[in-house]
Amino acid sequence: MSDSKLAGQFFDAAIGLLTRVRDEEAESIAAAGAAVADTVEAGGRLFAFGAGHSSLAAQDVVYRAGGLALMNLLTVPGVVGVDVMPAPLGSALERVDGLASAVLDSSPLTAGDLLVIVSLSGRNALPVEMAQNARALGLKVIGVTSVAYAENTRSRHASGGFLRDHCDIVLDSKIAIGDAELTAPGVEAPFAPASTVVTSAIMQSMLAAAVEQLVARGVEPPMLRSGNVDGGHEWNGRVMTENRDRIFYRH
Repeated sequence: MSDSKLAGQFFDAAIGLLTRVRDEEAESIAAAGAAVADTVEAGGRLFAFGAGHSSLAAQDVVYRAGGLALMNLLTVPGVVGVDVMPAPLGSALERVDGLASAVLDSSPLTAGDLLVIVSLSGRNALPVEMAQNARALGLKVIGVTSVAYAENTRSRHASGGFLRDHCDIVLDSKIAIGDAELTAPGVEAPFAPASTVVTSAIMQSMLAAAVEQLVARGVEPPMLRSGNVDGGHEWNGRVMTENRDRIFYRH
């Protein structure tokens, strides 16, 4: 069987996007890493939020091998994954006004903490209000989004604003509107989304920059090891115990 032409095209598209982000967002990623390091050094807590498939990149930095132990997932019932039934309900909840406020009011977030909000379009009420309200509470907010949506679509929030308008730092994923990299004869809709690949890379690069900053400041970053290597469980138990006041995925 010969190699798939379309599979190769997807890799090329993803690599092209990753290269663009690496080159064009380097300064913003470094700034985001410094903000994370500032929060860690000051004793603050770290949170990540995403709705729908944007939640995948948020989940990817929480409680994982090679990850920063202090990163917590901020969850909103019904919007975190496609396990919600019916699945379109999650998309509908992203457009509900006031939901973000209710979530933040019942969350452990407080002034001095940092929240990373992942939203590809950044146009729905939930991520926009989440950013607005988090900043009003005194949090540092980092938005990971595609600026193309803010430039070429209409906001679904009453203010007319997008996620990027309410963040301290914005990381642009460069994903085109529609999030599909390929077309082919006989297929009526574009296909092969690359946002998860690119956004997860942005998140990991941001945390790598944070680790670099912490080490330069003489602060040991609390990292997690794989539980599938010898000594991993013991290592993680110690790290989580030492930082239990800033970790919320254990209780």
